[in-house]
Amino acid sequence: MQITANNPTRKSWLSVKEGCDFPIQNIPFGVFITKDDIITIGTRIGEFVIDLGAFHQLGYFNGIPLTDDMFMQDSLNDFISDGRKTWRLVRNRIADVFDAENPSLRDNTKHREVIIFDLAEVEMLLPINVGDYTDFYSSKEHATNVGVMFRGKENALMPNWLHMPVGYHGRASSIIVSGTSIRRPYGQTMPINATEPVFGPSKRVDMELETAFITTDVNNLGEPIPVDEASEYIFGMVLFNDWSARDIQKWEYVPLGPFLGKNFASTMSPWIVTMDALEPFRCESPKQELKPLPYLQPKKQNYSFDIKLQAFLETKKETSIF
Repeated sequence: MQITANNPTRKSWLSVKEGCDFPIQNIPFGVFITKDDIITIGTRIGEFVIDLGAFHQLGYFNGIPLTDDMFMQDSLNDFISDGRKTWRLVRNRIADVFDAENPSLRDNTKHREVIIFDLAEVEMLLPINVGDYTDFYSSKEHATNVGVMFRGKENALMPNWLHMPVGYHGRASSIIVSGTSIRRPYGQTMPINATEPVFGPSKRVDMELETAFITTDVNNLGEPIPVDEASEYIFGMVLFNDWSARDIQKWEYVPLGPFLGKNFASTMSPWIVTMDALEPFRCESPKQELKPLPYLQPKKQNYSFDIKLQAFLETKKETSIF
């Protein structure tokens, strides 16, 4: 099925500023609560949030096999479980309805009033119920930098990293939506030149700019997914910040860490950008130095995406009283 939603020449009748991360070609998915305390699933174009529950009830998804309450829930889990065909049909239809040349919703004032919200009028919520969370060392550079931090340059990159995906299971229950306040964690640390650990608040809380994949729940327990089919089970990506208490992590890291230094909070962006929307950014994957075992050898070599990210850190200014 063609991804018509990605048409680069398409314009929306909704106002979208030049350079906005949410043009009509994006159409991400998220969950929000309105000022009337109604929780619903939605998408975003420009600075406007679209209530997909109302959109569906008013007939704009006619012809697409969806349950009546598909978008009237507090998470995207059921929608994600429906699979790629449904995701693509829904994105294509949204793009069609909000196309500058389509008058069906554009010229219906009553429908627009219940479907479209200003972004400032809603509160974004965590978009999914997280069943599991695995943190991977997904690039050689990142794995090396972390290794230097805890093991020094000589043992920075462990031998297994070149042969298989290396990761650990994190704490799914402490994943929260971006913007949520986080309490500084307490734990044991080993001060420099000390002989005994001390207990107290972390002095080295660290942020990380990462991305996370949101996957489906359709594979049965114990049944492996072939590497060339893995992309069929990935719904989309989010920005992810795996907060770290580096001083606590350093002390507990060996032999079975990380634990408390990494599980106090992980934040994810409220909007999930689908893999379909990211298709135009697909690129060739980095060349592997060693050939992995056959079960990890994909037929194609373009499973990477050219995504440019930036992070800005703003701190409160200290005020001295004399």
